[in-house]
Amino acid sequence: MIDRRSVISAALAAIAAVGTTRQSLAQAGMSRITAYAFSFPGLSGGDIKLSEFAGRPILIVNTASLCGYTPQYGGLQELWTEFGGRGLMIVGIPSNDFGGQEPGGATEITATAQNHRVSFPIAAKAVVKGPGAHPFYKWAAEARPKDVPRWNFHKYLIGRDGYIAEVFPESVDPVDTRVKTAIARALAAS
Repeated sequence: MIDRRSVISAALAAIAAVGTTRQSLAQAGMSRITAYAFSFPGLSGGDIKLSEFAGRPILIVNTASLCGYTPQYGGLQELWTEFGGRGLMIVGIPSNDFGGQEPGGATEITATAQNHRVSFPIAAKAVVKGPGAHPFYKWAAEARPKDVPRWNFHKYLIGRDGYIAEVFPESVDPVDTRVKTAIARALAAS
């Protein structure tokens, strides 16, 4: 016959094991993949390695040359001018995924960026949604499944820790107070 003390001891041992497992998982979570694990081919050659910006906030924005939101390039450049010297990195990721609004190649993408006086790094054209998405976008979709790009000029703000700190849809202008506040907060974080 099983006595009451044995049952209670077994139950307490099981509860302790669950707590220990959760603690181990939390500790393992500290080594999860961060945004710094990814890189993008650069529009003009070479690679844009996010690891080179480890410890700095990064704003990753999928862009398009023929979109109604294309003027946001100007706002992104304003952010770059205002916050780049304080540590913010901005990377534009041209994509033809939404409305076929980035049909051209490197020459056309470069011309659009130059028209908006962009001086932050621009990657080569990439897929940002679906099964063929760039690994960064697959990672971001797994981390924030409700905050995936639904159109051009979707913005991921990566914090100093390499994880997604904030997400802003295409309708939020880069110079919106919410974006600037989030960037300032990310820059102030240690």
